[in-house]
Amino acid sequence: MSIKIGITGGIGSGKSVVSQLLEVMGIPVYIADVESKRLTNTDPYIKKELSSLLGEKVFAGGALNKPLLASYLFGHPDHARQINGIIHPRVKEDFRKWVEKRALFPIVGMESAILIESGFTGEVDLIVMVYAPLEIRIQRAICRDNSSRELIVKRIESQMSDEEKRKQADFVIVNDDDMPLIPQVLELISLLSKKTDYLSEK
Repeated sequence: MSIKIGITGGIGSGKSVVSQLLEVMGIPVYIADVESKRLTNTDPYIKKELSSLLGEKVFAGGALNKPLLASYLFGHPDHARQINGIIHPRVKEDFRKWVEKRALFPIVGMESAILIESGFTGEVDLIVMVYAPLEIRIQRAICRDNSSRELIVKRIESQMSDEEKRKQADFVIVNDDDMPLIPQVLELISLLSKKTDYLSEK
């Protein structure tokens, strides 16, 4: 049975870079953000529930009306809970199926910015947090998204704080443009390999 790791971190922390390094090192990673978007556009249950909640215009022309969904999501805190209640269980189910298909891999991963907030921690055996100082994260996100500082700061403030994430993480990778990433990822794999050896002996 595969050991499942959850890779999380705030905007601009570099969790995608860590996921790519893991992939290069032979560890498949499920990107929850990409898969949840795919499911929102294709899963019949999600489409039915979102249409019941927001009306048929949410999928007018066969494609998701993103501005309509976004305006509803950010209209009230309860709205995000409603939407997440429709989408997150399907993502969890999709992840379980994805893991089953990769049963021969000793380690698999799930990357999610909201791994803890969305209740995905129960799907993984270990939480890896990718950490970067706030100012570095802001600058990276401004360059990546071609966005304003104000908007990026607002998005960061809407997420769980790094301090809270660190408390819940089992392993922290520092991505501050100073500490090399590869040795830290190799250390993580080494620790996980020992864990898989221990589990296989039980």
